[in-house]
Amino acid sequence: MEMIKQLMMVLILIVSVGVNAQDIDKTPIVLELFTSQGCSSCPPADKLLDEIKKQYKNQNVFVLSYHVDYWNRLGWKDPFSSPLFSDYQREYALQFNSRSIYTPQLVINGSEHFTGSNRIKADQALKKYSSLKANTEIVLSDVKKETASITLDYKVNGGVFDNITLALVVSERITDISRGENRNRTLKNTNIVAGRIIKNADSGNISITIPEWISEKDELAVIAYTQDKSLKTTGATRIEIL
Repeated sequence: MEMIKQLMMVLILIVSVGVNAQDIDKTPIVLELFTSQGCSSCPPADKLLDEIKKQYKNQNVFVLSYHVDYWNRLGWKDPFSSPLFSDYQREYALQFNSRSIYTPQLVINGSEHFTGSNRIKADQALKKYSSLKANTEIVLSDVKKETASITLDYKVNGGVFDNITLALVVSERITDISRGENRNRTLKNTNIVAGRIIKNADSGNISITIPEWISEKDELAVIAYTQDKSLKTTGATRIEIL
């Protein structure tokens, strides 16, 4: 009987590790969509991102919607937008030697970018990066959801990295747009980034503020991914917030 109890404890431990750490033998593919509810060409890209999320559910494919703020002046203020996300997009512009930023822009593993509604290029990129291996393993643990914040511990094992991003994402939201380029349309956004913490240390404890627009009904998760100095993705994982 005692041996059975010990075996059950070992199995529980294995399951716990499996939930909080990526499979190092599988390639993490991170898709970052820079989008806006004020952009008339963005809804097809938002839809494609949602389709990819569903198609690759429970695999090492991680999608994030970063809502930029530079469309807000044209009649509709995107409730999920942040100037910090626009600044992050500008960092990519420097790495890609781009003269300007645009929406919808889909960045794959920090290595290439294209118009976010281009299904052919997205499929090609998913196939291309599935043949590579992760350089780092990320472990998330001790997750606690409080009224105004989420805290957790993280640890990065393995290869060299420059920073780790820990992003709080909302699974989906549907919004009725009353003004701007998308007025009178109903838009669905997927894995909306609601908060973002960046660290350089290989381990630590972080706290992510929960924005006021998040409700108890929203499904939340934290997606964590490491990048090198050129912003290329070196590892990624995800954990649901219950």
